[in-house]
Amino acid sequence: MAEGSELETYANYANSTTATPLAEDPTPAQRDKALKRALIFMGIAAASAGLAYAIVRATLVRVPTDPTTERIQQLIDEANRLLAQLDDKKSDS
Repeated sequence: MAEGSELETYANYANSTTATPLAEDPTPAQRDKALKRALIFMGIAAASAGLAYAIVRATLVRVPTDPTTERIQQLIDEANRLLAQLDDKKSDS
C-alpha cells in the first residue's frame, strides 16, 4: 500500500506542476480573425493551384497531327484488316 500512495503522490505532483491552465475560449473577434486568415490562405492556395495547372496545360500542348502520319496509320489499319481477313479464309478452308 505504501507504493500505491507514493505513485498517487507522484501523479498528483506531476499533474499540479506540469499541467497548464486551460486557455480561455477565443472571443468572436479572434475567431473571425482566424477564419479570415484561413480563408485567405485557402484562396491563395487555390489560385496558386489554378495558375500552376494553367501553366502546365499551356506548356504541354500536343503537337498537331501530321496528315502523313494519319495516312500511314490508315494504311497500317487497312493492312491489319486484310491480314485478319486472310487468316479467317485460311481457318475456313
